[in-house]
Amino acid sequence: MPSPTAAPGPVLDPPAFPGTPDIRLIASDMDGSLLDERGRVPETLWPVLDELDRRGIAFCPASGRQYANLREQFGDRGRDLVYIAENGAYVVQGDRALSADPLPRAEVPVVVQRVRDLAAAGRDVGMVLCGQRAGYIERGDGPFAEHARRHYAWLEQVDDLAAVEDVVLKIAVFDFGPVEEVTAPAFADLAERLRVVVSGQHWLDVMHPAADKGHALRGVQERLGVTPEQTMAFGDYLNDAGMLDAAHFSCAMDNAHPEVRARARFVVPANGRDGVVRTIAAALGMTLPG
Repeated sequence: MPSPTAAPGPVLDPPAFPGTPDIRLIASDMDGSLLDERGRVPETLWPVLDELDRRGIAFCPASGRQYANLREQFGDRGRDLVYIAENGAYVVQGDRALSADPLPRAEVPVVVQRVRDLAAAGRDVGMVLCGQRAGYIERGDGPFAEHARRHYAWLEQVDDLAAVEDVVLKIAVFDFGPVEEVTAPAFADLAERLRVVVSGQHWLDVMHPAADKGHALRGVQERLGVTPEQTMAFGDYLNDAGMLDAAHFSCAMDNAHPEVRARARFVVPANGRDGVVRTIAAALGMTLPG
């Protein structure tokens, strides 16, 4: 993979693209990429979505968030979109599941106990068991529940996560400190049989070994008859790396993790500078309102 196009210092403008690329599919991460610094969909996206629809270009939100949360973010405008939810473990269009890679049931109590052990040792952690019907939490205090609700529109508090009867798509672990310091190493041995990925500064996801945004995006490409050379993707964190690998026009946000920047062909303005929308407009020759 080529090195990033960015020089040292912040990226001020979208990169230049040769001609008008033949892009048929655009996939974008949400937190740290499409969403602004307050976690909102930028208003500039809506006219761009209209133009993409007019040109027959598919737009695919790709996130660690719950599908219900993503649908809530896009409202009626997102009725026909294909969503890559739960970091690739669940792909949905119009409330119809296109694919699912559940966490093996026997691994659920193992992961749950690992988080409980961290908490018992004094680490300030919590977890969301991400089911197909809802998200579930044991820890219900205000600060943790607030973080969980940002990503899960359907959320239930239960006494025992290991006893939940639902298809478990993943277990998302939240650490109030940097997750890469203590929590991620505590799960390193599970990476021999499961997918363990740092998905944010405070989040770690434990999933089926095949669950990945890149694997999910390749499935969407196959379904739509789109090639990697016709695909643009945006991401900022380690859980986005596989998705960037699946797209020729791989774009790391200026605020991205260093490893993600090194993996992408292009580095684009940060999410706080509307980098996703501005880059799409620049690549496709669109004029943004205002």
